[in-house]
Amino acid sequence: MGHIFTAGSVVPPPSGRPPQHNLVPRDVEALADELVAYHAHFAPLFQRSEQRTWALAYLHGQLLELDRKSIEPMALALEGGDVQGMQQFISAGPWDDERVLEKHQELVAETLGDAETGVLILDGCDFPKQGTYSVGVARQWCGAQGKVANCQASVVACYASQHGYTLVDRRLYLHQSWFTPEYRLRWERCGIPDDITFHTRPELAADIVRTLAKRKVLPFRWVTCDEAFGNNPVFLDAISALNLSYLAEVPHDTRVWLKRPPTAVPTRGRRGPAPRRERVTADAPAAVRVDDLAAQLPQSQWQRFQIKEGAKGPMVAEFVFVRVVPVREKMPGEECWLVLRRSLGETPELKTYLCNAPVTTPQRKMVWASGMRWPVESAIEESKGEVGLDQYEVRGWLGWHHHVTLSFLAHHFLVRQRCRIGKKIGGGDGAASEGVVAGGAAAKGVGCRNGDQDDRVHSRPELRGLRLPPQEDRGPTRHFLNN
Repeated sequence: MGHIFTAGSVVPPPSGRPPQHNLVPRDVEALADELVAYHAHFAPLFQRSEQRTWALAYLHGQLLELDRKSIEPMALALEGGDVQGMQQFISAGPWDDERVLEKHQELVAETLGDAETGVLILDGCDFPKQGTYSVGVARQWCGAQGKVANCQASVVACYASQHGYTLVDRRLYLHQSWFTPEYRLRWERCGIPDDITFHTRPELAADIVRTLAKRKVLPFRWVTCDEAFGNNPVFLDAISALNLSYLAEVPHDTRVWLKRPPTAVPTRGRRGPAPRRERVTADAPAAVRVDDLAAQLPQSQWQRFQIKEGAKGPMVAEFVFVRVVPVREKMPGEECWLVLRRSLGETPELKTYLCNAPVTTPQRKMVWASGMRWPVESAIEESKGEVGLDQYEVRGWLGWHHHVTLSFLAHHFLVRQRCRIGKKIGGGDGAASEGVVAGGAAAKGVGCRNGDQDDRVHSRPELRGLRLPPQEDRGPTRHFLNN
């Protein structure tokens, strides 16, 4: 079988192992105060006391154990049951979600920030829709359904490190059809700002990276993405321009040269203007597909690396690292790494990546980066399944951004609790159990003061999924904290 290398200190922490059942009831009881304290970080960003009240109430609602976490069931489950008030707060409330998001990123840096293992992961996040009037909805590729369907599309960024992961930024994608005169009435009804211009999803992703790099709040040196973004040279060049390293999955038909081909300005022909742009010379070797290159490599060049420790044991794959020159609009681009990753077994799956990291970059670092796609998928799945990221029923531009921002906050609250009491609920490796990541909250009737007046805090949270130690005559080991 040969030697199996590990990715060393940059291997992400193991996940999915059974937790140690040593959580005590007072840990769960403290969550009510924790949620109020968490909300206090954002309270100054809401100008009016009722906005602060609704922000806390919305976070409570997103953590309730409800079948559906749209506004009506959340509002009715809270004390007072004011559906209209919550709808107004989300759909038309005059509060700045960008300022809230910036504060969120500061708290994420406090919770998860790590200069050595921090990585930014870009991915699409799509929301299937039945109607045609929600902002940005169009018949387009829907990743949630794996086919072309009626949906809203967006780009999200996930920050991950050895401490955990959560979503940190988002851009709503407006299909080109929304920039035609036929959509003007829908544009106005959805409250889309007049200065919004069309951008492709890779362009939106590049804007996210530029914004986060400029803020310098989240410490990261690596950016990873799937081939939907890795196939776009403009996006990759934008990452390089920020002096960041990317490891981007690319399609198998991506073409590269093993050596930089000669280029020259062609001589002038008998007719037409004289050529001015360089081209690859006729005697240059042809560029090759990356999957063809992988097939031609001898087995002796493939090395086995352990990518990470998974729920079912070590995740091992074979790798080859080759310096190549990618084809960029028929011309040679900047030299970079081609990373070939092949799974084990009778029918191995090939993954191909381009990486702009320096030539001196340790191979283990690129192996680690190739295993850092799962956090964004997990964060999206958890945010949809646990805090209702995809269960909104707002139609407008403002409502979408308000809801998604608060969903990020709700997910991060759970991540913070995992980090706060992680030593009690993690396995021997410190990894959180599935139940903790997928926690939630529910309850009623605690009050707090916001400085202006007494505001009712509508729920006292209960963290779902946590396992308490067995006690005599107390029933099964899984308990819920109730008022």
